[in-house]
Order: sequence, then C-alpha cells, then structure tokens
Amino acid sequence: MSADHSSPRRFANRHLPDRAPQGVLRWQLQRLRDRLPRPPRAPITGVVPDVAWLQANRTVTSLTWIGHSSLLYQRDGVNVLFDPVFSAFASPVQFAGPRRHQPPGLALAELPHVDVVLLSHAHYDHLDLPSVRALARQPGGSPTFLVPLGLDSWFARHVRGARVRACAWDDVVSWPGRTTTLELHFLAVQHWSNRTPWDRNRTLWGSWAIVDPGFRFWFSGDLGYSRDTQEIGARFGRFDLAAIAIGAYEPRWFMRDQHLNPDEAVRVMGEVGAERAIGIHWGTFALTDESLDEPPRALAAAVAAHGLASDRFDVMRHGETRRY
Repeated sequence: MSADHSSPRRFANRHLPDRAPQGVLRWQLQRLRDRLPRPPRAPITGVVPDVAWLQANRTVTSLTWIGHSSLLYQRDGVNVLFDPVFSAFASPVQFAGPRRHQPPGLALAELPHVDVVLLSHAHYDHLDLPSVRALARQPGGSPTFLVPLGLDSWFARHVRGARVRACAWDDVVSWPGRTTTLELHFLAVQHWSNRTPWDRNRTLWGSWAIVDPGFRFWFSGDLGYSRDTQEIGARFGRFDLAAIAIGAYEPRWFMRDQHLNPDEAVRVMGEVGAERAIGIHWGTFALTDESLDEPPRALAAAVAAHGLASDRFDVMRHGETRRY
C-alpha cells in the first residue's frame, strides 16, 4: 500500500519490492567464522563540544554530529534533533545487542532546548525509547515529535506527555523561525521498519528535507539505492547540505536493498543536488561486517573516483559542530 493517511496493514516502498531479508542465519554464521566486524585500524575519537555556544546560538546555521544518525541542526533560532539515540545499546533491552562504541558527542543534558524531533523510522538505532522519554520531559516542555505514520500510536502507548504529529510521504509541516518559516518535508526513500519480529512495515520510514529561502538541508535516514533520490532531486533542485548514511553496508548481498555503500552515497549526493554532504550512520554501533572506521576511507576513495573535491563530501567527529 502507498503511504497515505489511512491505516494500512503494511507499508511498501515506491520503486523496489519489499524483500524480507533472506539468509540471516547464513550471514551470522559467516560473521562468527570470519570474526567480523574486525576492530577499527585506529581509535575513533570525538571532540569536546562547544556546549555554551550551542545552547546560546540563535542566529548561525549549524550541524552537530552526536553519533550514528543523531544530529542537532540549528537554523534561524530553531533547534531540530534527528533520530536521537543516547543509550548504551541500540536494542529493546539496555544490557544486550549492538553496544555503543563511542559515547554521544553531545549528552542529553547538554542539548539546547529542542523544538522539533524528526524521526526517520522505527529501528532501534534510530528510535530509542529512553531518549525520547527524556526529551518529552525536557525543561520547558516536550518538543514536537514529527514521526512516520504508525509511530504516533507507538508514542501514545510508550511516551507520556509527548507532542506528536504523524506524517505520510510528501507531507509538509511549517515551523516559524526568528526571521523566516522552515518547511519540513517527509520524503520517500527505500527502506523498511519494525520494532519486533511481528510488526514489519506497520510503521512508515523516510527522509527529511528542511527548506527555507536561505538554506536547504536533506537528511537521508536509512536507505537503499533506488529511484527515490532522483525524484527528490527533481522536486527540490538542490540542497546546500545533506547528511547521508554511509555505513552498515556489508555484506552487499544482504544489505544492498536497505543501506547505501559509500560509492552509492556519492551518487545519491549528486542525484539530490547537494552542494556538500556529511557522512552519517557509521562509527558508533557495529551493526554489519565492515569495521567501524572503514566507511570514511571508502567514502574518500569514492569521492576521488567521482572527481569531487575531498571537502565536498566528508565526515565529522563525534561532538563536532560545523557552522554554515
């Protein structure tokens, strides 16, 4: 079914059929045999965030990488948080599952007051229950959580006091800034969702664009390579900046439909018309076979192979802020 405001039994991608992963046991046995993922070649180190500046900032456009796909985007006095995961495990339980390799680059208590939380989908490395509960209790009141269709029901069951609005693909929410209005667009990409083995694709997934007359930003969420990104580029024309997932891509026979590899990420950057891009979804949780520090090396090689300047598409360190 398409992503409208009804309550479908299952959501489906627009261009590629949804193929439930086959060969999970085969993949896990291969990982054990080959002792994958291997440790990083060198330590992954963060930077000390400029907390005072972030909390006071009301005028400068900035992006701060907290880790994995968690980002703080500041624009025209509006604080937007993407896919907040601050827990030690990306898991339904806080004692097992993929363990955080790096602490959050910015702690929950160090955040400025968050106005809007944008969620891409329901997977545990993007939607963390303790984190969203803490945000709903932030001093000054809950942020507005803009969530894919179906997750509004999940919030109603699990997160008391949260302000929640559900979005279908192509929905637009206007948010007032200090001097302009931000348009928040929820957009289709190739992926899937679940929280349990029994609720596959019962909630929607997608990417987010934040657009105003002075700056255009696209957050990819998780995605496999498909025609969706060409359609995003045709619709918006260009972006000043994009945050594009570059990690959790090996083995390709298993991950191709759901996660980009770095070469595909560079192609997506061109298709959406991004002037610059930051690689996310790496270096924090060891989810797949490549080492945690492989994606930046593979990205640098892909950027060079596509004939781009090295600073057009690169990565940040945990806790790093870039100002635009």
